Amino acid sequence: MTSAIRDKIQEDMKVAMRSGDKDRLGAIRLIWAALKQREVDERIVLTDEQVMAVLDKMLKQRRDSIAQYQTANRQDLVQQETDEVSVIQEYMPSPLSTAELETLIDSAIRELGATSIRDMGKVMNVLKPKIQGRTDLAVASNKVKDRLSA
Repeated sequence: MTSAIRDKIQEDMKVAMRSGDKDRLGAIRLIWAALKQREVDERIVLTDEQVMAVLDKMLKQRRDSIAQYQTANRQDLVQQETDEVSVIQEYMPSPLSTAELETLIDSAIRELGATSIRDMGKVMNVLKPKIQGRTDLAVASNKVKDRLSA
């Protein structure tokens, strides 16, 4: 089964090449290289969920880099990373609102019958595929921890 997102990225790379949009093409090539690297390393063809995990990781890396470049006062590099973030986000699903995230957390806790902080790993395992790429996992983890601690 091929990934629709992966196919769209490949098609967008061809379009960017034809149109001569060097910045966009560079960002898409970075995405493509990361996807191909994972496929070669694991000898698989990525599914949409796996593509989302790679893109999510790339976004996190870019955001960390932006923070470091801002501290170092390197606006040129901040701009480059920001441009890459905007291209990567085009392939991500729409972000979850706070209310949607809390609803998903509540349903995962109910589904598992989770009652204490010791159940946090189980809750996160159920939650992760539903929120991958739509919200920061650290934020979700903190919310789950708060719910289970109360």
